[in-house]
Amino acid sequence: MSDKPTFLEKQYLGREWIPISIRLVMAIFCFVIYFFTGDRESNTDLLLVVGFGILIISAIMGFLLHFRTRVQNKSIMLDGLWTTRLVKIDLNSIVKVEKGTYSRYFFNNPVYNLHKKGTIRFFTSGNDAIHLTDRDGLEYIIGSQHVNELERAIREEMKK
Repeated sequence: MSDKPTFLEKQYLGREWIPISIRLVMAIFCFVIYFFTGDRESNTDLLLVVGFGILIISAIMGFLLHFRTRVQNKSIMLDGLWTTRLVKIDLNSIVKVEKGTYSRYFFNNPVYNLHKKGTIRFFTSGNDAIHLTDRDGLEYIIGSQHVNELERAIREEMKK
């Protein structure tokens, strides 16, 4: 058994462009209201603090790891944040692997190990995902920024 993964991807929570733009618009809104308020009351200083707080939290979230995907030893291992458990998907039980879109919606929330309607979802950002179906009919949807490499690594590990 090799210790080096065939595929390794880290997905970070704060690097999706839609939430970044929402946070920036909120911060700009706070700054604009602060600067256009004529009499500087004590309550308007709170807008400046909130605006800078949003920017600082947004910068920190850019380095916050949501989950890590590893393909090695005929399995897919998904490691999440601090309190999440390691999810290990055995590739011997997988019967179908296909590329596809994660969801038809434009806005998707990041999820880790979400059980919903016969599927288990792992997603941070992007539009693409790998759909895995096991022998029992359970479907795993794993979102990835590098879908082609993930599919290649899964198929390569299944052949071993």
